[in-house]
Amino acid sequence: MKKLFFLFLMLVFICPESYGETVSAHGFAMNGEVKYKKGFSHFEYVNPDAPKGGVFKRAATGSFDSLNPFVLKGLSAGGLSYVFETLCVQSEDEPFSMYGLIAEEITIPESNKYVEFKINEKARFHDGKKITPEDIIFSFNILMEKGSPIYKKYYGDISDVVKISDNKVRFEFKTSDNPELPLIISQLSVLPKHYYEEKGFEAGLVPPLGSGPYRVKDFSPGKFISYERVKDYWGKDLPVNIGMYNFDEIIFDYYRDETVSLEAFKAGAYDFRLENTAKSWAVSYEGPAFEKGEIIKEEIHHKNSSGMQGFVFNLRNKKFQNRNLRKALVYAFDFDWINKNLFYGQYKRSMSYFSNSELASKGLPSKEELEILKPYKGKIPDEVFEKEFFLPDTDSEKTSRYYLRKAAQILKKEGYLVENGKRIDKYSKKPLEFEILISSPAFERIALTYKKSLEKLGIGLEIRRVDDTQFYNRIRNFDYEMITSVFPQSLSPGNEQRYFWGSLAADTPGSRNYCGIKNPVIDEIVEKLISAKGRQNLINHTKALDRVLLWNYYLVPHWHIDYFRVAYKNKFKHPQKTPDYGLGLNSWWQED
Repeated sequence: MKKLFFLFLMLVFICPESYGETVSAHGFAMNGEVKYKKGFSHFEYVNPDAPKGGVFKRAATGSFDSLNPFVLKGLSAGGLSYVFETLCVQSEDEPFSMYGLIAEEITIPESNKYVEFKINEKARFHDGKKITPEDIIFSFNILMEKGSPIYKKYYGDISDVVKISDNKVRFEFKTSDNPELPLIISQLSVLPKHYYEEKGFEAGLVPPLGSGPYRVKDFSPGKFISYERVKDYWGKDLPVNIGMYNFDEIIFDYYRDETVSLEAFKAGAYDFRLENTAKSWAVSYEGPAFEKGEIIKEEIHHKNSSGMQGFVFNLRNKKFQNRNLRKALVYAFDFDWINKNLFYGQYKRSMSYFSNSELASKGLPSKEELEILKPYKGKIPDEVFEKEFFLPDTDSEKTSRYYLRKAAQILKKEGYLVENGKRIDKYSKKPLEFEILISSPAFERIALTYKKSLEKLGIGLEIRRVDDTQFYNRIRNFDYEMITSVFPQSLSPGNEQRYFWGSLAADTPGSRNYCGIKNPVIDEIVEKLISAKGRQNLINHTKALDRVLLWNYYLVPHWHIDYFRVAYKNKFKHPQKTPDYGLGLNSWWQED
């Protein structure tokens, strides 16, 4: 699912051959020309001569009980995207470019009423059967009928999918105002109709049949899953695949928590680790293996939008429907102390839902942003128009005490008074207290620090840590008061914003509207964002949305980082040139 969240980009086709009112191409970009022209040999961030072979062992945390990544039921195993091919694939060194994979040619009319995909004649499933329009139609329909609710949201503007010929399929749109739709459907995973009609689509542990570079070799639920490279993979000679998928076998070993996983890595139990914990990166990556150069520690910079991570308020709980209460709780979070004392200064405060990108709002609204926001004056916070958004900076002359006093003033004004050291709602006579639900021990120490700050305000915070299965089941059903979550963002936001913030998604179990937002203004801005024509128009609408989200204090913003922290055994290599918008892990190889 993560793949979907990071690949949602707007399209303007390039390198065209004109057929009346249609444009056909091998690739497409948001604006201007794609980097790789028709007939290109390979992406620049790969080594086309990389040797094939070796075993690449990775780690996963928690458990899995399903080999079906397309449904809500169960926890799916890591790495299943290696099995299933999509119609198109993204390049990682361009922010908005897509290239044909199963679909060797894509056609879209100027009216944006449909998109057609011409199937590559060589495209085959692992059992040798040719990929047909019937498979594509089946894939779309089964995901709409039985897949995760995310598919109904993303594909909601598609009215029909029809077979045009033996190698071409057309997706027809309900509206021409959604330029993102061709991209969204180009990310459709193509499933074999003959296999899943026989085996059943929702069966959790049925070995999947796909058309990708790897197939499932072996697995034990909750322990490991291994993938073997498909030697006769139909797409191995495509330009988008040259220099890619070099390992003969990829294994995901499962560990119960990150502490155990890290110690196993240092002991040589697996080969590669992407570190997400600042303290571990600062103090734990040391020892004989590092001193001898047996393990390489590297920071690889990127230009990805970092999205937003934070402590998320669930507005389905009545107390959190008070914006000023949420604001006070945001003021109580001392990021600067945490960054200095727990994170070794590695992070930057996230001041936007689109951090580390040109989409992030800054300063006061521009003239263009004001034109978007003015119709909503009186319906959104006045600060959106008048002030630059800020978060407490306790590393300046204003200390944490200053912001705690500000928070206390807000709470008092909202009717939350202190009685016997506890903050009491003067209307309901109930103490102000809530629970934060977490599954990762790494966040427990952050929550404990936040708890101490809240105690100074007389607010009670209970930290409840649960296992992965219980955590995901509870968030799917919105059974929490506060959670830690991430809202990942692409460099061209679109339909996924409905799923994050839309009113309809607030009542859809399994959606990513964890906040429970039901705000008509946000609904309207999101729809205008989705239909925005041109890059600058999209940027303006995204910044407007960003400002409304920020000033409503729907979460307590956390932090972000603009590089990958990776460690790996020195027998593994990667191209000297790394992609701007990804880690490029599929281009790595092994040298004995």
